[in-house]
Amino acid sequence: QVHLVESGGGLVQPGGSLRLSCAASGLILDYYAIGWFRQAPGKEREGFSCISPSHGSIYYPDSVKGRFTISRDTAKNTVYLQMNSLKPEDTAVYYCAAAAQKGLYSGSYYCNNANEYEYWGQGTQVTVSS
Repeated sequence: QVHLVESGGGLVQPGGSLRLSCAASGLILDYYAIGWFRQAPGKEREGFSCISPSHGSIYYPDSVKGRFTISRDTAKNTVYLQMNSLKPEDTAVYYCAAAAQKGLYSGSYYCNNANEYEYWGQGTQVTVSS
């Protein structure tokens, strides 16, 4: 049985940092495309950090580019999201998801097509507020 478990969310002041973790059991994350998504109240789910299988291509939309970094730890079967310079508009529930890559990888495609992902975590709340 596959489980993805996010952790590391919480309350942080504007300008602060958080590191989210996505730990997996039942599958090897290195073999999957991984995406971080977030959903704020009243808004659509947004894919904002996506990485191809192994340590290949990474995609960030402009909204987080330069502030967020996605990375893999193969030994721990975990994917991380380092978030710096957080803003109130980053407040949302954050989810990690895993997709079996089909064809050539396109980060923008995988970040904009959540239905490509077979496995999802339960989410972790990130609140940016003073």
